[in-house]
Amino acid sequence: MTTERQEAWMRIIVFIVTGIILGLWKGLIQIIVIVHWFYVLFTDERNKDLSDFCQIWNLQMIDFLRYMTFVQNERPFPFGNLAKK
Repeated sequence: MTTERQEAWMRIIVFIVTGIILGLWKGLIQIIVIVHWFYVLFTDERNKDLSDFCQIWNLQMIDFLRYMTFVQNERPFPFGNLAKK
């Protein structure tokens, strides 16, 4: 069992590692948004797999922000589970 002080120090490591991962993932999401936009224009339908991938990133960002603002103590990915829907 970790103390609040230990958990606060751990947040620095989580911030660096998860921040880098989510930042790189964000770049990929930005490309997917453009691709998906053209996909919808030409096919008149959404691609569920692309939407689901973006939704996982959204959930990870929420978990990351909740952890970093001390709303929750459950660590975000890659230190915890990958949130899916």
